[in-house]
Amino acid sequence: MHHFIDTLQQYELKKARILAEFKEAVARDATIGLGKKTSNLFRSRKQAKQLIDVTDFNRVIAIDEKNMLAEVEGMTSFDEFSKVTLKHGFLPAVVPELKSITIGGAMAGGAIESSSFKYGLVHETVMAMEVLTGSGAAVSCSRSNVHKDLFFGFPNSYGTLGYALKLTVKLVRAKKYVELKHEKFTDAEEYFQAVKKACERTDLDFVDGTVFDRETLYLTTARFVDTAPFVSTYTYMQIYYKSIPKKQVDYLTAYDYIWRWDTDWFWCSKNFGVQKPLLRAFARPWLRSTAYWKIMRWNRKHQFAERLGKFTGVKSRDESVIQDVQIPVDRAPEFLAFFHDRIGIKPIWICPTKPASPDSYPIYAMEFGQLYINFGFWDVVPLPAGQEDGFFNRQVEQWVDKLNGRKGLYSTVFYDKKTFWQQYNGQEYERLKQKYDPQGKLKDLYDKTVRRQ
Repeated sequence: MHHFIDTLQQYELKKARILAEFKEAVARDATIGLGKKTSNLFRSRKQAKQLIDVTDFNRVIAIDEKNMLAEVEGMTSFDEFSKVTLKHGFLPAVVPELKSITIGGAMAGGAIESSSFKYGLVHETVMAMEVLTGSGAAVSCSRSNVHKDLFFGFPNSYGTLGYALKLTVKLVRAKKYVELKHEKFTDAEEYFQAVKKACERTDLDFVDGTVFDRETLYLTTARFVDTAPFVSTYTYMQIYYKSIPKKQVDYLTAYDYIWRWDTDWFWCSKNFGVQKPLLRAFARPWLRSTAYWKIMRWNRKHQFAERLGKFTGVKSRDESVIQDVQIPVDRAPEFLAFFHDRIGIKPIWICPTKPASPDSYPIYAMEFGQLYINFGFWDVVPLPAGQEDGFFNRQVEQWVDKLNGRKGLYSTVFYDKKTFWQQYNGQEYERLKQKYDPQGKLKDLYDKTVRRQ
């Protein structure tokens, strides 16, 4: 109890500081953004004129075991969050796949993981929050209070309506181990029907999958268990995704399960050479998503790859196709066929999700009762002669629209302005913007995600 009071008092002191900094920035007529933030955005953009440092909003305030809720500050990483909750025998209901993702960032950006077939996206597991809005006020909002419009409009707003300073998050009971079963399929229609059936089972805690090629599709179902005959570890020489075709049954600790993708950033660590055994043996401290992020940001800042290409005379003509898209399950085979034919990236992550309640989140609307398949793909594709950047991403966007899907905004976006606001409810967004950021102190969602300003 004393710890809770002490942590809450510290939160109030930090909040008072942030409000004062925000007020000072508003007085100087500055555009405001977050400072010193670990970002999981796959797009470069212009920096805000005034950065507000919120990195110390990074603590779990309290665990309510009776009601299975946690009160947590917005910049707390899911790694830290899960470590605290596991000590009490719980996990956040949905834990995104990378350790550096923060709870506030997941609420604003629509994060997903293999429990999403039961609990929806991360924002559906948030019960209430306190938001620093563009007007400089700290607004408490929930599903039913006077500011419920901000609560439901916040997901997919990417910090353009405000910053989540504190959140109340749903927890689930966790056991020590997770049992995984990997099942192979060779036909996409049969595969997605199996995914659909798995999501109807009540004995499962996690469902996801991996598509290695047209005829190698794996469905992974998993559940918490108290004991395990053996325990695998994928934090050093062994690589998780390579184990999927080799093991029909596997066991991990609960902590290692939720971070099974982090060591190799799914499979993207191959681009850094660390899947080669000799290099991997010496690269242990760098086998984590945060390290790959640092390398990418360094390269983006110094344009090392571009300069090397000019020096060697080899000009890169690749397009980054880094996306997560949600497709209704019955249209998933169509999207996969298009993707194999036109894009060709392998492997592909498959993660089913279903809205957990009929509540409407207008900026990222999904149909209640509809099972969606999240396709995650992250790589570069050689551009055909005469084509410019966006050639492949625009095709993805067109197919998402055609199949009545939804596209995440954490990476590059090429929608024209009219299409963008049709997809993301521009009328409601503008109403929220006028109410909670009337002076435009925070960036506009279209400018931030499409124009990269």
